[in-house]
Amino acid sequence: MVKHVILWNLKSELSDEEKSKVMADAKRELEALKGKIPGLIDIKINIKGLASSNADMMLDSSFESEEALRGYAVHPLHVAAADNFVRPYTASRSCLDYIV
Repeated sequence: MVKHVILWNLKSELSDEEKSKVMADAKRELEALKGKIPGLIDIKINIKGLASSNADMMLDSSFESEEALRGYAVHPLHVAAADNFVRPYTASRSCLDYIV
């Protein structure tokens, strides 16, 4: 199994209200991909970090294999969710992929 973890920071020019909406929309759209993309075992978006956090939201996902992760990266449903609900609003992205 492969884990795919991403931490995002949203753009500083977004208001707190806008950030809350962006995070809720991203959570809804990305979590809806479960069961629709081959090899995607689980996907969760965490948007309620503690005050000690230095990221706004986190994607925690699991895949059957590295090949499944590569397929997810280019899958039209994932690309549409990322292009419409995440990428336009993020200032930074960190990713860690690893084998469990």
